[in-house]
Amino acid sequence: MQDFNNQNNQDNQENQNNPESIEQNPTARPFEQPIPEPFSAQTAPVCEKKIAFKSNLFTNTLITFLICVFSLSFISAAFIIFRPTTKAEPEQENKTGIVSSFTKGFKDGVKSGQSATALIKIRGVIQESQNSSSWNASQNASVIAARIRELAEQKNVHSLLLDINSPGGTVASVQDIYNAILYFKGKGKPVVALFRDVSASGGYYIATAADKIVAQPGTITGSIGVIMQGMNIAPLLDRFGITVKPIKSAKHKDIGSPYREMTEEEQQLLQDMINDTYMQFFNAVKNSRKNIPEEKLRLYADGRVWTGSQAKALGFVDELGGTEKAKEVLEQLTGEKDIKIKNIGSNTISELGSIFSSAQSKLSTKIEDISTPKVSYLWTY
Repeated sequence: MQDFNNQNNQDNQENQNNPESIEQNPTARPFEQPIPEPFSAQTAPVCEKKIAFKSNLFTNTLITFLICVFSLSFISAAFIIFRPTTKAEPEQENKTGIVSSFTKGFKDGVKSGQSATALIKIRGVIQESQNSSSWNASQNASVIAARIRELAEQKNVHSLLLDINSPGGTVASVQDIYNAILYFKGKGKPVVALFRDVSASGGYYIATAADKIVAQPGTITGSIGVIMQGMNIAPLLDRFGITVKPIKSAKHKDIGSPYREMTEEEQQLLQDMINDTYMQFFNAVKNSRKNIPEEKLRLYADGRVWTGSQAKALGFVDELGGTEKAKEVLEQLTGEKDIKIKNIGSNTISELGSIFSSAQSKLSTKIEDISTPKVSYLWTY
């Protein structure tokens, strides 16, 4: 032990006399190596500058990318809207005799001295959109009804083909289009309704104004009836301690409120209103389908749906088929051969815009349904 201590003292003495030995062999005495200087404040600005430089570079790159995307979108939209019109090529007629033109008026698609059948497409829920955007305007019920009335006044329109793919809609909107069709027929011009995937409830109501109805065998149709849906969220509000206190002029002013339970008296009042609205639908079908006895009509006009083939067997549809069959029926009604059908619809830009506004429209519709119940000729569940 004494020899070991002597050896250590000797080594320490040699290291003091020769400092370079420590630098040459730093592992020899690690506890005696120089301690590095602590992180000083002088080195902090350098690190901060590097971080700030990287942050600014990322921000500038992101801003440049967004500006490029925005500029490209703006230029593309401007080109679509303001591009110069070129000389229109002659419209090509397809095998069904349909002449399609979205961006030009009806008269532009028909040669001078000729007459044609106007094609009106009705898609989706029939209603007046609460969204003020012009993208949805072309499918508003009032716009469609006005378009039908305008076509009734045009001398080069001899008939109308209604292309319907709709589960129905609100009562007033459906009746608006229904009355416009009757106005068109009042000018001595026949109307044929063509059913696509679904033409139920209000979609069928509209078709009863036509002279003939054509449907595919697998079309879903029928649903003759009225529905008014509401909800009672009072238990949910009670759970969170929320109370809604209406100030009203009379006891029935908040009838149908979702914030409280409906009374039996209120339910009977609403049921009477539904029954009256139902009879309006029933009478429209009765006046149109004179081939169906009233007793049979009451039996099947209970809200049930049918396929196109079932509806044909029951007498609610006249013919089975598609566009070709509808064209044949129109030729029989007009007495003309090889009739031309002119598509009256919205332009491509409006159809593109409706895609972007559909989500907003659905959300606003759900909010409206909560705040304001609607009476509808609608196939729903």
